[in-house]
Amino acid sequence: MPSSRRPRLPRSPSAARRWRSVVVVCAFLATAGAGVGVALHLPPAGAREVVADGFAAQPPAPSAPSPPPSPAPTLPAPPRSPVPVLSLPGPVPARGTGGFGYDDRAGGVLGRGGELRRFRVAVERGVGEDVRAFGDAVQRALAGPGSWVDSGRLRLQRVTPGSRYDFTIYLASRDTAGRLCGAGGIDIRKGGVPYTSCRVPGKVVLNLDRWRMSAPHLVAAGMPLDSYRLYVVNHEVGHQLGHHHEACPGAGRAAPVMQQQTLFLDGCRPNPWPYLGGKRYTGPAL
Repeated sequence: MPSSRRPRLPRSPSAARRWRSVVVVCAFLATAGAGVGVALHLPPAGAREVVADGFAAQPPAPSAPSPPPSPAPTLPAPPRSPVPVLSLPGPVPARGTGGFGYDDRAGGVLGRGGELRRFRVAVERGVGEDVRAFGDAVQRALAGPGSWVDSGRLRLQRVTPGSRYDFTIYLASRDTAGRLCGAGGIDIRKGGVPYTSCRVPGKVVLNLDRWRMSAPHLVAAGMPLDSYRLYVVNHEVGHQLGHHHEACPGAGRAAPVMQQQTLFLDGCRPNPWPYLGGKRYTGPAL
């Protein structure tokens, strides 16, 4: 049977020296191996790779700086309603040449049916007003909605000079207006100065002072100048059509177009139209 005792080491000095060398070499290799193992698990500082779960991975790329937050959009301010013009600054010419220029354009027929009445439009020369602009303003006033043609029994049409016509609508300086109205028996003076407009047979005469400046109490009431112009055309054409003056029907109510709004409101509100809501609007007869 083989012996269970360990073999005894050789006893000679040379053998002992060789044995010790073997032991030293083995110890050195074991230590070096341990160092290698540490090196594999602990990479030197500054290494560009890191070890995660046993796999080499690139370091995360530096995140791009976040863009600055966009400023909240600035919404445009809502458009302001234009302030209505209540009166034009003066001075207004007190007189012109006394002669008139006529709108040379024919207008479309206004109204759905009924008798057709034709009219011309004229502006006194030398007062600084354009006859076509005046013709357009008259057309707007008589076209409505709310004008005399809303009755359905009347049609109106602007005609050119030389055409057959029933009446003429004039825009005249105050002195010329006073002369034309006076010749027909109408005194339009207030404080000795021709102030209002008038109608005499075949002539609707609008005073340039009022056309440009309206009237102080209407300015105070906030009536736009454009609305006043609608009123004065419809009021004086109303006379040409056979309508007479009317009174305010009650405080706070709309003034009838045939009320003398250029002179007073009597508690009513300014109103340029003979028809309101499709119905003829009137006040007490005078």
